[in-house]
Amino acid sequence: MTNVFAFVDRASCLARGKEAHCPAKSATQAISLVNTSLQDLETRLWSAADQLWAMTDLKPSEFSTPVLGLLFLRYAETKFAAAQARFASAGLAEDELDKTDYQSEGVLYLMPHARFSHLVSLAESENLGLAVNNAMAAVELENEDLRGVLPRSYTRLDNGVIQELLRLLAPIKIEGDAFGRVYEYFLGNFAMKEGQKGGVFYTPTSIVKLIVEILQPYHGRIYDPACGSGGMFVQSAEFVNQHNKRAADELTVFGTEKSADTVKLGKMNLAVHGLSGDIRVANSFFEDPHESLGKFDFVMANPPFNVSGVDKDRIKGDPRLPFGLPSTDNANYLWIQYFYSTLNDTGRAGFVMANSAGDARGSELEIRKQMLQSGAVDAVVSVGSNFFYTVTLPCTLWFFDKAKRSSERKDKVLFIDARHLYRQVSRSVRDFTPTQTEFLANIARLYRGEAVENHHDSAELIAQHFPAGVYADAAGLCKVATLADIEAQGWSLNPGRYVGVENTSLDEVVFAERLEALSEELEVLNAESHELEMEISIRMSLILESLA
Repeated sequence: MTNVFAFVDRASCLARGKEAHCPAKSATQAISLVNTSLQDLETRLWSAADQLWAMTDLKPSEFSTPVLGLLFLRYAETKFAAAQARFASAGLAEDELDKTDYQSEGVLYLMPHARFSHLVSLAESENLGLAVNNAMAAVELENEDLRGVLPRSYTRLDNGVIQELLRLLAPIKIEGDAFGRVYEYFLGNFAMKEGQKGGVFYTPTSIVKLIVEILQPYHGRIYDPACGSGGMFVQSAEFVNQHNKRAADELTVFGTEKSADTVKLGKMNLAVHGLSGDIRVANSFFEDPHESLGKFDFVMANPPFNVSGVDKDRIKGDPRLPFGLPSTDNANYLWIQYFYSTLNDTGRAGFVMANSAGDARGSELEIRKQMLQSGAVDAVVSVGSNFFYTVTLPCTLWFFDKAKRSSERKDKVLFIDARHLYRQVSRSVRDFTPTQTEFLANIARLYRGEAVENHHDSAELIAQHFPAGVYADAAGLCKVATLADIEAQGWSLNPGRYVGVENTSLDEVVFAERLEALSEELEVLNAESHELEMEISIRMSLILESLA
């Protein structure tokens, strides 16, 4: 069986215009695939953007489209080749198989001319733009869920540009939501108006992993009403597969996303990962195409924080807002109620939320109080700054569990302060290590009376903080608070108020919370300021052009 990446060196050679000296198409030297470092990824994506800027008529906001299309083919063939290998080890020859065999494995069927390795192997004299367009058409023909989804504008690009993109993308291997990660990079660097809002399309893999590990979606229907590129779905599938089950058999996913282009990205993501799903274009504030009320086993989301300007008249009486309409011009407590109300009676939710939501006052406090009194609020985790790629804001993870309303945990909430746990990936980006993620999820498991896991060597941390092997409050790390404790703190859901820090007074904790809230507000104002600067710059350019 030919290796997926056997011809990468030939493509690089062809791109330099020295075909006579290039390796033959049958070369078996392969690039070793290891997880791409952040620095290497950024270098490759910047080089790709450099090519598109210098050699095409694409606008910067369009740079992601050709890159993501080729990345899709690359990932699809990686999965296809792995399935080929499994079939071969079972003694099945290629001519004995058809597309249904691959589809039963949760793998896209790829005709020979639709494979990334075929495109890489083409000579410089070929029309590469047409070849890529034909590859995309062939994938759509064999996979109905992708009809009209894949990009087919590659004839706008010169052969040299396509060859260079193929060379740059061939070695990339990104854990989790690769499409969202790459899309967010292009947004942040070449479409700043969208990118500065941060987290709209892409949620950092380590945060998604933590949400999934705490929720444990082994089986059922998953919903994300702000699904972006589908990263929550992808990581849920990884979780199921790692627990020796097939995600395609266990999970069905549903999502809404207001951008049609991003819905296409999400569908590509589902297809590559073999997931069955229904992602629709809709504005979740005003539309509910999945008739979601009380319907789902799991809800996971990273909604845009602190959205203003939602037309309240259009959402009055919405049954998805069981605790009432917040009076403030901030959508955080709309999202929170959507997540709550779409769960079934035993459903669990996990979502990213702005730190300020945990201490919001007025009508939002009343909504928060009612949610807490319902018994469904299960856990809250504080995450430090610099986890998101385009903004530095810290955030909080909220978890609901409607099944706990009939358990002894009904009037309790687990608070975890994870701000001191992180790995410094680069000067400006942090994440959780697999060990840290497992450790934090194991705290939740101990709290629920479940067995801990040790797939990523978290046993030492568990033994250090919980030597008896059962849950216990740990100053500076975790605390189980009763409703009476929470009421005494003004119904706050800020973990710092409960977890505390050894030898630190409450006044110091409150000061730190206030400083974080001000930092968050400043970040939002800076983003809005940048948007205004961009708008002014565009308008000035138009005026100058009209005067020329």
